[in-house]
Amino acid sequence: MKLWTLMENTTTDETLACEHGLSLYLEANGQRILFDAGQTGAFADNAEKMGIDLAKVDICILSHGHYDHGGGLKRFLELNDHAKIYVSRHAFGDYYNGEEKYIGLDWELLNSEQITFVRDNLTLSDTLSLHTCPNFPQVYFTPGYGMQVKRRDQLEADDFRHEMYLLIREGERRIIVSGCSHRGVMNLKTWFAPDVLIGGFHLMKLDPEKEATRLKFTAMELLKQETVYYTGHCTGETQYDALKAHMGERLQRLSSGAVFEI
Repeated sequence: MKLWTLMENTTTDETLACEHGLSLYLEANGQRILFDAGQTGAFADNAEKMGIDLAKVDICILSHGHYDHGGGLKRFLELNDHAKIYVSRHAFGDYYNGEEKYIGLDWELLNSEQITFVRDNLTLSDTLSLHTCPNFPQVYFTPGYGMQVKRRDQLEADDFRHEMYLLIREGERRIIVSGCSHRGVMNLKTWFAPDVLIGGFHLMKLDPEKEATRLKFTAMELLKQETVYYTGHCTGETQYDALKAHMGERLQRLSSGAVFEI
């Protein structure tokens, strides 16, 4: 499997854009997969510079219903007229951050015939499947950091039922791809026991100095399995550095332009 980081908060190449968002391009088991589309259409410009033709993408997956992962979908639809875009049935909702700013998707996307809703779990092929894990136990407590959803005209804590994960099987290997892991990266590694986990850890709100013990605990728990991790975006740069100090080569940084053979 090969992974190209089309968009992330940082960049390895000054000719490539970066923004608060995530977009990954994967080639696995003969499938060309776009996982998330960043905050804007800039991910597509990066893809072109990296030699990736988005018109040839077979499958597009939206990890959850936030603007920094689905904001570029309009641009993708301009470039690709055939790939199904798989989204959770809860992806289009009234989602807000702690400051009560709308952070959801553009509702006009619902007009696209390429949008395909996933209810719970969906098998795409013998080696690809999507999982929402609605009834999986929260083994590790994970704070919501003020993220909210409006239901019945009332704001309430988001339970992230709109979050979805891609499971790739390559022989005996299990690879999980997540957008932000809002339900907890430690929970994800427990649920799936993957050989590789790719995606944000949503730790950027943690103060690396005041929460050093918690970050170390997270690192130690992640190391209990043989999983290798690739992360960035909402993990936070200083938080990544704190994890890296404990996890070494088991943790790798995603950044616009970064390419990995996995």
